[in-house]
Amino acid sequence: MPLRTPFTAEALVTSEGPAQRRAIAKTITLLESTRADHRAQADELLTALLPHTGKSFRLGISGVPGVGKSTFIEALGLYLIGRGHRVAVLTIDPSSTVSGGSILGDKTRMEKLSIDERAYIRPSPSSGTLGGVAEKTREAMLVCEAAGYDIVIVETVGVGQSETAVSGMTDMFVLLQLPNAGDDLQAIKKGVMELADLVVINKADLDKDAATRAQAQITSALRLFGHHGNPAHAHVVHGSHGGHGTAAPEAQWQPKVIQLSALVGTGVDAFWDAVLEFKSVQTANGRLAARREKQALAWMWERIDAGLKQAFRQHPAVRELLPQAIAQVAAGTLPASTAARNLLASQAGQA
Repeated sequence: MPLRTPFTAEALVTSEGPAQRRAIAKTITLLESTRADHRAQADELLTALLPHTGKSFRLGISGVPGVGKSTFIEALGLYLIGRGHRVAVLTIDPSSTVSGGSILGDKTRMEKLSIDERAYIRPSPSSGTLGGVAEKTREAMLVCEAAGYDIVIVETVGVGQSETAVSGMTDMFVLLQLPNAGDDLQAIKKGVMELADLVVINKADLDKDAATRAQAQITSALRLFGHHGNPAHAHVVHGSHGGHGTAAPEAQWQPKVIQLSALVGTGVDAFWDAVLEFKSVQTANGRLAARREKQALAWMWERIDAGLKQAFRQHPAVRELLPQAIAQVAAGTLPASTAARNLLASQAGQA
C-alpha cells in the first residue's frame, strides 16, 4: 500500500499541534521507506523543506548504557522548553532490528517530555547502519527543523562507531561519563574523547569525590589530546598554538568537563550555559558553519557510496555471478580481490 502524503511541505511547516506531529511522523516514515517510489516522493518533499531548515542547534549526546542519557535528555528537554524552546529528540536503538518493541524504550523513559506538545521524540531503528545511527537520521533532523524545533538532540547508545557517526551530523558532541570514569581512563576510548566538545560527569551526587577526581583526570586527558591534535576534529578541538598563543580566547573552543546530576536536577543550567558559550565561540570564528558544510558534503558521498553498493548488488550480471564467486572465495579457490574485480567488470559490461 503506497504511503500517501496528503500535505505539502508548506503545510508541514505552518501547521501546529497534533496535525503537525502527524505530518512529521508520516514524513519520517516516508523517508525511512526503501521503496523507489517512496524515495522519489521523499526526495521531492525534502527538497521543498530545505529552505526552512538549518536554523536549529544540533546536539549529539552519547555515553555507555547506564550513564543516564535518557534521564539527562528529559531533564535538559524540560529545562529548554521552560525557556521557550521547542525540542526534538531522535533516539537511535541498535537493538531494535532484533527486538521490535525495544525502540520505544527511550520514549517510555522520557515520560514527561514525550507528552509535552513542545517536544517531539522519535525512536528509530539503526537498520544495521554503521555506528548504530539510523540511515535517515540526518533527514529526520531536517524535517524537525523545518517544523520549527530549534533544538534537535540526537542520542545514540555509545557503542562501536556510533559516536563518530553522531558527531558527524551535529553541531556539538557531548559525551556522558559516570563518576568513577576517572579511576580508569584506559577504559575510555581515546578516539571518543577526541571527538567530545563537552564531557559531562552525570550522577555526580552519588560520589562527589569520585566525580571531582574524574573531572580533573578527564580535563587533563582532553588537554593532552588537544596538544597532540586530531585532524578529523581539529576544527573544533583546537585552533592556533605556538606563535599564536596570544590570540583572543574567543578564537577557539577548548573542550570542557562539567558535573551534574540529571536525576536530582542540578547542573542542567550550567550545562546549557556551556553549550551557549560553545555556540557563540564557534559561530564567531566561523567553524560552526564550516562544520555543517563539511557534514553536508560527507552526507552526499555517504549516500552515493550506499547507492552504488545497492545498484551493484541489484545488477543482473552481478546477481548471476555472485553465488559462484562467494562459493569460490569461501573455498579458497579464488582470491577475494580477483572475485571483486570480476564482479565489478561484469557490472560494467566488460565480462
